[in-house]
Amino acid sequence: MNFQSKGVAGNLFKFPGLQDADVLGDRAPASPARTPVATSPVQTKLERAAKLYQESIYPSAVKVARGERLRAPLVVDLDPTSFCDLACPECISTGVLNQGQFPRRRLEQLAEEMASAGVQAVILIGGGEPLMHKAVGRVMEILHSAGIRIGLVTNGTLIDRHLDDLAARLSWIRVSVDAATPETYDQFRPSRSGANQFPKIVANMRRLARCKEGKLGYSFLLMQRRDDSGRVTGSNYHEVLQAGLLARSIGCDYFEIKAMMNDDHKVAEQTEADVALVSRQLETLRTLESEHFRLLESSTWRELSRTAPEAQVKDYRTCRIAELRTTITPSGVYICAYHRGDPGARLGDAIATSLTKMWSEAKVEAVNPATDCQFHCARHESNLELDRIGISPDAGVVQADYDPFL
Repeated sequence: MNFQSKGVAGNLFKFPGLQDADVLGDRAPASPARTPVATSPVQTKLERAAKLYQESIYPSAVKVARGERLRAPLVVDLDPTSFCDLACPECISTGVLNQGQFPRRRLEQLAEEMASAGVQAVILIGGGEPLMHKAVGRVMEILHSAGIRIGLVTNGTLIDRHLDDLAARLSWIRVSVDAATPETYDQFRPSRSGANQFPKIVANMRRLARCKEGKLGYSFLLMQRRDDSGRVTGSNYHEVLQAGLLARSIGCDYFEIKAMMNDDHKVAEQTEADVALVSRQLETLRTLESEHFRLLESSTWRELSRTAPEAQVKDYRTCRIAELRTTITPSGVYICAYHRGDPGARLGDAIATSLTKMWSEAKVEAVNPATDCQFHCARHESNLELDRIGISPDAGVVQADYDPFL
């Protein structure tokens, strides 16, 4: 699992509904419980800090900035299961894979609790492959009926099993493909069954593209494999352009390029030649952008392409955004996805405890960003913005709701 960051300032483009790397979609689900949100006329997918100033979010942001607690987080990264049907050697979630899942009824109850507690958005993610859980269809139904916006990060192998739900109930679906050919895909994304899944995933995405209401994205994580001497023995860098063209032909709304992280969630350094190889391909893809297809370059890629990656220094000791967004998994509730599986960042147990009780007892200050989060955090700018809100809560301009995925 990979995450990127971006501050309020940045290169904006007009593409209504194009949001966060984990958050894409311009249509709220129809619901008697909540009015569909408006779409900001100018947005960028990583403009996370600006999202704090939305009408339904800003009051909570002010409370959090002042050190107050909320009844529940506004956004939840939800891992229904830790099981996955792929066996990716470089998977950053290896340490938490295949270690159990939510009991079916408890997962459905948790969705109901989120609806009653005021959660605004849920990302079905992992950990494992979220679509492997047998209750995920019912969970989507519960959340959608309550007016909660839903996003999904998936490997795409099981899209066909949930096609109707995904097409009608999700604001966005991001498929982690990371290749343009079956050969490269099988090198980095081998299946536990032994069968090459690339043709099936592409076919699944084509079917979804024809009927979806939300946004569909093709995610491409730059990956290299080296031997003990540092020699490259496997790479997908040469397939960036081909993958982007494939995404466009499938009917994806965007193609996203991301830099690879190391085990510490820091951007992995690359040679100038490798960066130049990718940059040339991206230049060609930029010429193919349109109202219906966008190239999204994560801030980690931009950092890598400009200079050698460095630690992201943080001079604050409390993660305020962790009061607004959390990660719920079968093994526990964690302060964020970066710390998934870290005992020191565990906030509670969502299997044995109700959401509101667990949240009332959670101690998010257990993690000190200044010492525990030297990696490239996607919510760093949001934390800085919350500090500013705490100092001058009346200084910002509140705008209509357009995207609850903080």
